[in-house]
Amino acid sequence: MSAEKGRVIFVDDDEDLLRAAKQMLELACFVPILFRSAETALATIDKDFEGLVVSDIRMPGMDGLQLFERVKAIDPDIPVVLITGHGDVELAVAAIKDGAYDFIPKPYATERLLETLHRASEKRHLVLENRRLKDAVARSAGDMPLIGEAPAMKRLRKTLRQIADTNVDVLVEGETGTGKEVVAALLHRWSNRHAKPFVALNCGALPESVIESELFGHEAGAFTGAQRRRIGRIEHSNGGTLFLDEIESMPPLLQVKLLRVLETRQITPLGTNETRSIDLRVVAATKVDLGDPATRRDFREDLYFRLNVVTLRIPPLRERSEDIPALFGHFLERASKRFGQPVREMTAAVRDHLMGHKWPGNVRELVHFADRVALGLEPELETSVVSTQKCVTAPSLSLAEKVRRYEATVIHEALQEHRGDMQQVIETLGIPRKTFYDKLKRHGINSADYQKNR
Repeated sequence: MSAEKGRVIFVDDDEDLLRAAKQMLELACFVPILFRSAETALATIDKDFEGLVVSDIRMPGMDGLQLFERVKAIDPDIPVVLITGHGDVELAVAAIKDGAYDFIPKPYATERLLETLHRASEKRHLVLENRRLKDAVARSAGDMPLIGEAPAMKRLRKTLRQIADTNVDVLVEGETGTGKEVVAALLHRWSNRHAKPFVALNCGALPESVIESELFGHEAGAFTGAQRRRIGRIEHSNGGTLFLDEIESMPPLLQVKLLRVLETRQITPLGTNETRSIDLRVVAATKVDLGDPATRRDFREDLYFRLNVVTLRIPPLRERSEDIPALFGHFLERASKRFGQPVREMTAAVRDHLMGHKWPGNVRELVHFADRVALGLEPELETSVVSTQKCVTAPSLSLAEKVRRYEATVIHEALQEHRGDMQQVIETLGIPRKTFYDKLKRHGINSADYQKNR
């Protein structure tokens, strides 16, 4: 998150007050948008407006309450803060009950207004974030397993569509948890083999003594304990797709046999000399770079080149952070349905964790996090703070206090530079005379202290 808090439309027919508000908002890292009439302010507001509205109630023409009603009709989630005189408090309270965010009585303290604006800005940001999240999930409904607008994901989807109906074998590269099996299954579903079996085998999950029988099958009596004939995974995937995960873990002897299968499209089960023809596509997945001899180790180079006709690389989450919110939204919605829970709105802490965490477990880790959030079991999360020289000083202070101290420092420096000459100080600061003296009083600054050495 940047230090900039967001846009604030500030409406007041008092030009001096608008100038003071502009300075206050800029110091607090907001983007002020100033208007002297509600009508002109209203013309700039739509349902996608990313900020909030502050308006005086008493104004000629359209007043603040009418402006609030018009803004609420555009988008009831746009926070509207009303500035009230003593005689307008009852009207403001009624507006709060009707959906206004807050009201600030005159004369207001800067800290009070800024605290309200910070909360309102955070609320608006979260509302829009949740809307974008839901829209992204809805737009991606047809490609749920490959949600993402990152360039790498767009290229991946395009390549999958291009090769889906070919019989070419495919190598899928990606870190643990990136979704290699999801890609393989989608490639099968989009292909003309989709009516036939999709058969998956994790080469790293089976002991060497078992994996050959799992792949090639065996006849009864082929070895001790082989009491019945067994169809292997390769033969079972005939007409469909065979997915071999963690292929880098396959024992060297089986690599030789797999290479022959890929070249001849024939198998010979254990315990027989009978050769059987098969029709299948092989999708192999690896979490290491098999093209690098150092990481390939004892994986056969000729098998690598045989599989490497088409290589698909799935990027880790840290390389496509822009896709994380939409992915999280999909997994949260899915988990909520599974657990029979209402879909929770994304909080500021969850949002900051999504964008600040490195996600070493990739999509799999994100799925588990969404499960916990759906159950209301997310851990204590610290909201990330990004500091900048412009807007943040001591991190232990609230933003309102930081702004107050910064403002006081600027006034002290101007008074010292001009030796307490009020006219020159006011011109340097560029604020109305009344505003300047209000600030002196608020900060407890005695201008006479700077006039002693004149």
